[in-house]
Amino acid sequence: MPVQSVPVRDVSVHFRLLQQYLLLLKKYPILTKSVTSAIISALGNLLSQFVEARKKAKNEVSISEIDAAAAARFAIYGLIITGPVSHYFYQLMEVWMPTTDPYCIVKRLLLDRLFFAPGFLLIFYFVMNVLEAKGWKDFEQKMRQSYLTALKMNWKVWTPFQFINVNFVPVQFRVLFANMVAFFWYAYLASVRK
Repeated sequence: MPVQSVPVRDVSVHFRLLQQYLLLLKKYPILTKSVTSAIISALGNLLSQFVEARKKAKNEVSISEIDAAAAARFAIYGLIITGPVSHYFYQLMEVWMPTTDPYCIVKRLLLDRLFFAPGFLLIFYFVMNVLEAKGWKDFEQKMRQSYLTALKMNWKVWTPFQFINVNFVPVQFRVLFANMVAFFWYAYLASVRK
Protein backbone atom coordinates (compact mmCIF):
# COMPACT_ATOMS: atom_id res chain seq x y z
CA MET A 1 0.00 0.00 0.00
CA PRO A 2 1.53 3.37 -0.98
CA VAL A 3 2.11 5.92 1.74
CA GLN A 4 1.21 9.53 1.15
CA SER A 5 2.88 12.40 2.88
CA VAL A 6 0.56 14.97 4.42
CA PRO A 7 1.23 18.66 3.81
CA VAL A 8 2.02 20.52 7.03
CA ARG A 9 -1.07 22.72 6.70
CA ASP A 10 -3.29 19.61 6.86
CA VAL A 11 -1.73 18.31 10.07
CA SER A 12 -3.68 18.65 13.29
CA VAL A 13 -3.03 21.50 15.70
CA HIS A 14 -1.83 19.02 18.34
CA PHE A 15 0.75 17.61 15.99
CA ARG A 16 1.99 21.08 15.02
CA LEU A 17 2.26 22.05 18.70
CA LEU A 18 4.24 18.90 19.40
CA GLN A 19 6.54 19.64 16.47
CA GLN A 20 7.07 23.19 17.70
CA TYR A 21 7.76 21.97 21.23
CA LEU A 22 10.33 19.44 19.98
CA LEU A 23 12.02 22.11 17.88
CA LEU A 24 12.20 24.51 20.84
CA LEU A 25 13.38 21.70 23.10
CA LYS A 26 16.24 21.00 20.71
CA LYS A 27 17.22 24.66 20.16
CA TYR A 28 16.61 26.01 23.69
CA PRO A 29 16.37 23.05 26.09
CA ILE A 30 16.65 24.89 29.41
CA LEU A 31 14.42 27.81 28.42
CA THR A 32 11.78 25.46 26.97
CA LYS A 33 11.78 23.29 30.08
CA SER A 34 11.67 26.37 32.30
CA VAL A 35 8.74 27.98 30.51
CA THR A 36 6.87 24.67 30.42
CA SER A 37 7.52 24.24 34.14
CA ALA A 38 6.27 27.76 34.82
CA ILE A 39 3.03 27.21 32.94
CA ILE A 40 2.30 23.82 34.46
CA SER A 41 3.19 25.00 37.99
CA ALA A 42 0.84 27.97 37.70
CA LEU A 43 -1.92 25.75 36.33
CA GLY A 44 -1.41 23.30 39.22
CA ASN A 45 -1.81 26.15 41.69
CA LEU A 46 -4.92 27.39 39.89
CA LEU A 47 -6.34 23.86 40.05
CA SER A 48 -5.74 23.82 43.80
CA GLN A 49 -7.44 27.19 44.23
CA PHE A 50 -10.37 26.13 42.09
CA VAL A 51 -10.86 22.90 44.06
CA GLU A 52 -10.59 24.71 47.41
CA ALA A 53 -13.01 27.44 46.35
CA ARG A 54 -15.42 24.87 44.96
CA LYS A 55 -15.37 22.94 48.26
CA LYS A 56 -16.19 26.09 50.20
CA ALA A 57 -18.82 27.47 47.82
CA LYS A 58 -20.38 24.14 46.79
CA ASN A 59 -21.41 25.98 43.61
CA GLU A 60 -19.84 28.19 40.99
CA VAL A 61 -16.38 29.63 41.60
CA SER A 62 -15.99 33.36 41.08
CA ILE A 63 -12.91 34.77 39.36
CA SER A 64 -12.51 37.13 42.34
CA GLU A 65 -11.82 34.09 44.55
CA ILE A 66 -8.75 33.13 42.49
CA ASP A 67 -5.43 34.49 43.81
CA ALA A 68 -3.46 35.43 40.70
CA ALA A 69 -0.42 36.32 42.83
CA ALA A 70 -0.25 32.75 44.16
CA ALA A 71 -0.36 31.35 40.63
CA ALA A 72 2.34 33.84 39.63
CA ARG A 73 4.56 32.68 42.51
CA PHE A 74 4.24 29.09 41.33
CA ALA A 75 5.02 30.20 37.77
CA ILE A 76 8.15 32.02 38.97
CA TYR A 77 9.20 28.95 40.94
CA GLY A 78 8.72 26.74 37.88
CA LEU A 79 10.62 29.17 35.66
CA ILE A 80 13.67 29.82 37.85
CA ILE A 81 13.88 26.61 39.89
CA THR A 82 11.97 23.61 38.56
CA GLY A 83 12.95 23.86 34.90
CA PRO A 84 16.68 24.56 35.21
CA VAL A 85 17.35 22.50 38.34
CA SER A 86 15.50 19.45 37.01
CA HIS A 87 17.22 19.77 33.62
CA TYR A 88 20.68 19.71 35.17
CA PHE A 89 19.79 17.02 37.70
CA TYR A 90 18.61 14.61 35.00
CA GLN A 91 21.62 15.40 32.82
CA LEU A 92 24.02 14.75 35.71
CA MET A 93 22.20 11.57 36.61
CA GLU A 94 22.96 10.24 33.12
CA VAL A 95 26.66 10.95 33.67
CA TRP A 96 26.85 9.69 37.26
CA MET A 97 24.76 6.58 36.67
CA PRO A 98 24.93 5.47 33.05
CA THR A 99 22.72 2.65 31.85
CA THR A 100 25.83 0.46 31.67
CA ASP A 101 25.96 0.44 35.48
CA PRO A 102 24.35 -2.86 36.57
CA TYR A 103 22.47 -1.23 39.46
CA CYS A 104 21.61 2.05 37.75
CA ILE A 105 17.85 1.47 38.05
CA VAL A 106 18.03 1.28 41.84
CA LYS A 107 20.77 3.91 42.23
CA ARG A 108 18.88 6.47 40.14
CA LEU A 109 15.70 6.00 42.11
CA LEU A 110 17.52 6.21 45.45
CA LEU A 111 19.39 9.34 44.39
CA ASP A 112 16.14 10.98 43.36
CA ARG A 113 14.06 9.89 46.35
CA LEU A 114 16.61 10.25 49.18
CA PHE A 115 18.57 13.31 48.07
CA PHE A 116 16.85 15.24 45.32
CA ALA A 117 13.27 15.06 46.67
CA PRO A 118 14.02 16.32 50.22
CA GLY A 119 16.31 19.06 48.94
CA PHE A 120 13.95 20.13 46.19
CA LEU A 121 11.03 20.28 48.63
CA LEU A 122 13.13 22.35 51.05
CA ILE A 123 13.97 24.76 48.22
CA PHE A 124 10.27 24.93 47.34
CA TYR A 125 9.36 25.96 50.89
CA PHE A 126 12.16 28.50 51.07
CA VAL A 127 11.51 30.11 47.67
CA MET A 128 7.77 30.30 48.27
CA ASN A 129 8.43 31.93 51.63
CA VAL A 130 10.66 34.53 49.94
CA LEU A 131 8.15 35.13 47.12
CA GLU A 132 5.40 35.60 49.71
CA ALA A 133 7.65 38.18 51.45
CA LYS A 134 7.43 36.34 54.75
CA GLY A 135 10.10 36.19 57.42
CA TRP A 136 12.29 33.44 58.79
CA LYS A 137 9.83 32.63 61.61
CA ASP A 138 7.12 31.87 59.04
CA PHE A 139 9.55 29.63 57.17
CA GLU A 140 10.43 27.72 60.33
CA GLN A 141 6.77 27.37 61.26
CA LYS A 142 5.79 26.01 57.83
CA MET A 143 8.73 23.63 57.92
CA ARG A 144 7.68 22.30 61.32
CA GLN A 145 4.01 22.10 60.42
CA SER A 146 4.04 20.55 56.98
CA TYR A 147 7.49 19.69 55.56
CA LEU A 148 7.64 16.15 56.90
CA THR A 149 4.03 15.47 55.89
CA ALA A 150 4.70 16.79 52.40
CA LEU A 151 7.94 14.78 52.11
CA LYS A 152 6.20 11.55 53.12
CA MET A 153 3.45 12.25 50.60
CA ASN A 154 6.13 13.02 48.00
CA TRP A 155 7.69 9.61 48.58
CA LYS A 156 4.30 7.91 48.31
CA VAL A 157 3.10 9.74 45.22
CA TRP A 158 6.29 10.37 43.26
CA THR A 159 8.23 7.13 43.74
CA PRO A 160 6.47 5.05 41.07
CA PHE A 161 6.43 7.97 38.63
CA GLN A 162 10.09 8.77 39.22
CA PHE A 163 11.02 5.10 38.83
CA ILE A 164 9.54 5.27 35.34
CA ASN A 165 10.93 8.74 34.67
CA VAL A 166 14.58 8.22 35.61
CA ASN A 167 14.83 4.77 34.07
CA PHE A 168 12.61 4.65 31.00
CA VAL A 169 11.81 8.19 29.80
CA PRO A 170 14.42 9.68 27.43
CA VAL A 171 16.44 12.32 29.27
CA GLN A 172 15.20 15.23 27.13
CA PHE A 173 11.58 14.45 28.14
CA ARG A 174 12.09 13.83 31.86
CA VAL A 175 11.33 17.38 32.94
CA LEU A 176 8.13 17.36 30.87
CA PHE A 177 7.11 13.98 32.30
CA ALA A 178 7.76 15.21 35.85
CA ASN A 179 5.87 18.44 35.09
CA MET A 180 2.79 16.46 34.07
CA VAL A 181 2.82 14.68 37.45
CA ALA A 182 3.72 17.97 39.17
CA PHE A 183 0.54 19.56 37.83
CA PHE A 184 -1.35 17.58 40.46
CA TRP A 185 1.51 17.64 42.98
CA TYR A 186 1.62 21.45 43.03
CA ALA A 187 -2.11 21.48 43.61
CA TYR A 188 -1.45 19.30 46.67
CA LEU A 189 1.48 21.44 47.86
CA ALA A 190 -0.51 24.65 47.52
CA SER A 191 -3.19 23.22 49.80
CA VAL A 192 -0.84 21.62 52.35
CA ARG A 193 1.25 24.80 52.83
CA LYS A 194 -1.81 26.83 53.92
